[in-house]
Amino acid sequence: MSFLKNLKKPSSADVIRQIILAWLIASTVEYIALPRDLRALSSLDGLAEMSLSRVIAVTAVCAIALFAIARFFDTSKIERAGILGVFATLSYFSLRASYSRALLVACLIIGAILFVFMLRGHRADKATVDNIPKVGRAYSYVTAAAALAFFIFASAWTVARVYSFCTPTYDFGIFAQMFHNMKETGLPITTLERDGALSHFAVHVSPIYYLMLPFYCIFPSPETLQVLQAAVIASSVIPLWLIGRRHGLSGIERSLVCALLLLYPAFMGGVSYDIHENCFLTPLILWLFYGITRKSYALTAIFAVLVLLVKEDAAVYVAVIALWLVIRALTEKGEGKRFNAIMGFSLIVASIAYFAAVTSYLATSGDGVMTYRYGNLMYDGSDSLVSVVKAVFLSPMKAIFECVDAEKLKFIGLTLIPLCGLPLITRRYDRLTLLIPYLLINLMSDYQYQHDVFFQYCFGSIAFLIYLTAVNLADLKLSGARLVSLISAVAISAGCFGAVVYPKAIKYTEYVRDNEEFYDSVRETLDLVPDGASVAATTFHTTYLSEREVIYDIKYASTEHILECEYVVVKLSEKTSFQKFATNGRDNGISNFVALLRENGYEKVGELKGIIDIYKRAE
Repeated sequence: MSFLKNLKKPSSADVIRQIILAWLIASTVEYIALPRDLRALSSLDGLAEMSLSRVIAVTAVCAIALFAIARFFDTSKIERAGILGVFATLSYFSLRASYSRALLVACLIIGAILFVFMLRGHRADKATVDNIPKVGRAYSYVTAAAALAFFIFASAWTVARVYSFCTPTYDFGIFAQMFHNMKETGLPITTLERDGALSHFAVHVSPIYYLMLPFYCIFPSPETLQVLQAAVIASSVIPLWLIGRRHGLSGIERSLVCALLLLYPAFMGGVSYDIHENCFLTPLILWLFYGITRKSYALTAIFAVLVLLVKEDAAVYVAVIALWLVIRALTEKGEGKRFNAIMGFSLIVASIAYFAAVTSYLATSGDGVMTYRYGNLMYDGSDSLVSVVKAVFLSPMKAIFECVDAEKLKFIGLTLIPLCGLPLITRRYDRLTLLIPYLLINLMSDYQYQHDVFFQYCFGSIAFLIYLTAVNLADLKLSGARLVSLISAVAISAGCFGAVVYPKAIKYTEYVRDNEEFYDSVRETLDLVPDGASVAATTFHTTYLSEREVIYDIKYASTEHILECEYVVVKLSEKTSFQKFATNGRDNGISNFVALLRENGYEKVGELKGIIDIYKRAE
């Protein structure tokens, strides 16, 4: 009995560290055991040869051994050094097989984080401050004015896209028609999305759109949707301000953090291709973090549900936050432990259950889940996202390699440099789990739009990055260091905004200013199509004509559906829309298409000479 009393009782943090080390040992051994020609990270051949069961078995054996040794000796420092050493070994063999400067830099950055961990270990997360700093109203007014300026700029940019006929069917024409039908019938039906009447929720499950519907019903037009999106994302400063307040940031620091978000290139850039449901992610995820900061069960639950309602893959964001809460509950002490445990496990169950339900619905009754975007990690020939999880577990270096391939370096620069790397600078290593959405959604996929600051796929990860920036800043003891870091980040973001985002945005307002009479003539011509009449049109005219029950995009619609329409609108310069009608590979698609219309009783009833022709089917 005295022998048992002398055994050391491991903490949850010890067990987590031992499991991580055991897994790294197993995956490293499995990788090194591959023949040299299969170690190349650019290929899936090596992954296909690795054994999942063997890695799990070796991980279990090593974890048990480490756990047993730690009962007799204090091995924490050795284990931390072991994590760094094993990762360095894995990096060495990986770089020999697939060297690139980007991979080398990524390994050095991760190695630096692990080196600090080896020397100083993990710090428990700091509780929110009891004495919340009071702030004069001036900083609140400045932040509100900045958010208003952001809203006006984003609205002007996106509304100008509508006025200048720069909004294509995919995706804005779809949503413009969907909201029209939601106003008329309450259902998100669109004929544009998949060449036939279909609920948009059969493609993406996004009931969050109904929050916008009352405003659209008051002002029913495509432009309203653009303004609503600008308002939604601008509102993100409210929870961010409150989070900074709860973490003890001063008024000027909170204003600067909010300015950093508003100037962040990927934040404004996300509106570049018009409204998407993802615009809800930034404010809702920040509200979710605020609920957690307040340790409010009600707020946390409400905003977790709202995040889930954004889109089927939004469950990932909730699951990551839940994982973070569980890790905090296991590794920390204090009043927040119970809250973190209850909400962490509850949100994990809720997010997994919801994701399983909506993906099952999409697979059986909808259009399926778009897993092809992770084909670069699906080594077993399946189309299941489980393959991605297995690939990361088998070969973490493969995941790192995919995150830093050449085409993603610009994106990494535009998303991390404006934040001065602050999301990475912390000794509270549980927070690093909050980087998973950035890695998984934006970097691990080879789908080009997911690592482009001008697409909507950044809105979710932005919330995580800006939250990490705010709380990591709050941990800095010297207020001067916080201010210098923030001012530097805001200055860099402003420079990136001016160089990358502003030129792209301003050109649309210039289009409207310089070509106002021309766009008026286009609208007058399109108005020849009566309200409610079914119509097939080329892609940049579907938005303007979207307020009707039946509309098709000529490029994507079947010939049968086109010929069912009462009117056909042809933009003569959109030659790609008529390629399927060309013969012998020649550029005669438009002439063949017009001939097809005439053969089926269509006559020209209007035109904007050399620009648009409008055909009507004879009665």
